[in-house]
Amino acid sequence: MSRAAQHRKPKAPPQSEPIDNTGPTKLDQPVFAQPEPTADPTKFVTHHPSDNPTYKQIDELNREHKITALPFPAPRGGVEPKLMLAAVLGSSGAAAVQKITQSGQIVFHAAGDTGSTRGPESQNLVADKLVSDFNDEDPKERPTFFFHLGDMIYSFGEAQYYYDQFYEPYRDYPAPIMALAGNHDGMVAPGTNATTLAAYLENFCAPEFEVTPEAGGLSRTAQIQPGVFFTFEAPFLRILALYSNTLEDPGVISDQHVGKSQLDYLKAALRRVKSDGFKDAVILAHHHPAYTAGSKHG
Repeated sequence: MSRAAQHRKPKAPPQSEPIDNTGPTKLDQPVFAQPEPTADPTKFVTHHPSDNPTYKQIDELNREHKITALPFPAPRGGVEPKLMLAAVLGSSGAAAVQKITQSGQIVFHAAGDTGSTRGPESQNLVADKLVSDFNDEDPKERPTFFFHLGDMIYSFGEAQYYYDQFYEPYRDYPAPIMALAGNHDGMVAPGTNATTLAAYLENFCAPEFEVTPEAGGLSRTAQIQPGVFFTFEAPFLRILALYSNTLEDPGVISDQHVGKSQLDYLKAALRRVKSDGFKDAVILAHHHPAYTAGSKHG
């Protein structure tokens, strides 16, 4: 049985005053896993109604070519926004980066399309395996972070599903989680007044460490990414993260609706790779596959 699957009563993080979770609660340092492992949930807290009727509307709008890529807020940090591993680790960051550098390697998790509307069982299986990797006897083989490749939340990135589909599954994951936005994270259901990417930006692009209402009382702080595209830097690694927008197919990083800010970013990031003489791994990360086998999505 994995550490995450052990049945132990959850504990709240130590604090002098109760957290008012009706709005973001700011903290000085990032928090990741719960203080103690807790039981895997057997059902969702929030009811997830079927999205079939909405997708019938979307399919019809797609056939009529009435759905386009959606504009997004500009990231913080200029043409090439950057996020450093040391920053997401808080006060322990500098020492952690030095230790990784001395070990000569970095290990991290990557996965996408983890959102679920049918219940927590399948997500629990994956999350428990991810958590078990931190028990490796060799410290340098333990992961440093999880880089999520999008679609954390189905159906339409709604804030009310963040607890069941993100915070609860990874409540025992003891490291930072960065995340691209997938099409479901930015998609807006027809006929609603929702703002594209609103919940994603609140929970992954916060300006400082804070616990959001979507965490539902769990400890994990929101991530401090500068926006929907950015360069993530760690020892031996640069990840150039792009947002491929809200369509099922194709992915879009530049057109008349969203502009060319991501192309400008990509050029700047690659030029800096060259000018810095960076010789380690450069990964372009985005939700939609650049190539796929067969004639259908995914």
